[in-house]
Amino acid sequence: MNAPVNTAVNPIGIHDITFATGHHSFALETLAAKHGIDVGKFHKGIGQEVMSQPAADEDIVTMAATAAKRIIDRNGTDGIRTLLFATESGVDQSKSAGVYVHGLLGLPSRVRTIEMKQACYSGVGALQVALGIVARNPQEKVLVVASDVARYDLNSGGEPTQGAAAAAFLVQANPGILAVEPASGVYTYDVQDFWRPNDRHTALVDGKLSIDAYLNAVRGAYDDFIDHGGADFAAIDRFCYHQPFTKMAVKAHMALREHVGLSADKAETAAELETTMHYNRMIGNSYTASVFLALMSLLETESDNLVGKRVGILSYGSGAVAEFFTGTIVDGYQKLLHADEHKKALDSREPLTYDAYRDLHPGTRVADITDYDTPEVTDAPFRFAGVKDHSRIYQRR
Repeated sequence: MNAPVNTAVNPIGIHDITFATGHHSFALETLAAKHGIDVGKFHKGIGQEVMSQPAADEDIVTMAATAAKRIIDRNGTDGIRTLLFATESGVDQSKSAGVYVHGLLGLPSRVRTIEMKQACYSGVGALQVALGIVARNPQEKVLVVASDVARYDLNSGGEPTQGAAAAAFLVQANPGILAVEPASGVYTYDVQDFWRPNDRHTALVDGKLSIDAYLNAVRGAYDDFIDHGGADFAAIDRFCYHQPFTKMAVKAHMALREHVGLSADKAETAAELETTMHYNRMIGNSYTASVFLALMSLLETESDNLVGKRVGILSYGSGAVAEFFTGTIVDGYQKLLHADEHKKALDSREPLTYDAYRDLHPGTRVADITDYDTPEVTDAPFRFAGVKDHSRIYQRR
């Protein structure tokens, strides 16, 4: 018999959440036409339509700062004593990308700042750390950013799943959007399904193994969730999954339904998850930010009132670590959404031609870095200006 789901007297969770993405877009129709592939392989087969691409003067830091600025502009900095930056696209082997963001935002010096890494999972890992910090002192708030650029070799199977985005959210007591419930289930297993060595810009992936590892992790994390007092499957109203490509979420939910003894019709499952897939379909994989894009997509495209609904959230990071947890949507959440800003961000992207897209791709191997300046392309609040004396230079407009 399951233990009852714990209900905190003072709920803790996500008070505000938003995303930023790259300056450019690249339609998979263009990729399909150039390679002589039926575009249905992308649109229907993997469920992707467009990939975001950063401009030459953008990276994970500038996207993260742009998203986080929106949180700061609305909520101020009072109470924020921690900034957690989750990424698997780090820009330095020592210095946290979050320290660059701290400087660009002009945050107080009394804000601890660290970077967290475990493939696509570390955004939820940062959320769990933030929940613990606030539980210890409910007067504190934690700013979390999850920012990545997903790159694969040109002409590889992973190429159409590339993308770029940063999610930023504020974790605090008495949140305005999602109250996270205490029970969670975790799963860690050492598997070489996806990795990126230090000398590569692009990831290496064993596609079939990675799908199997993801599905095993879904089942393992959910079982641990139940063992730790989590809500039964039937008591969860909506589900959000990490989406390396949107059809992977469908595979995951079908596997979970079968695991708990329910039918798993593909069309019905896809329809059940449809409102969680809009942003990922139009952005591509964003690694650590992906599951939070799924949550924002649900909140901003679901026509039903979601107040009081319990949402199950599954994060998966190759290698592999997964976590399943739940949260309930708070009354008044609609007033805190950024749907108009998100639509503008997607609609204002500059489309790339095939040749321009290829020119922006960094290639496979990391070359020795010498001093260089980047062209001024993006009109975002922050830009990456280049490298001088082995130091990355960022500018605030």
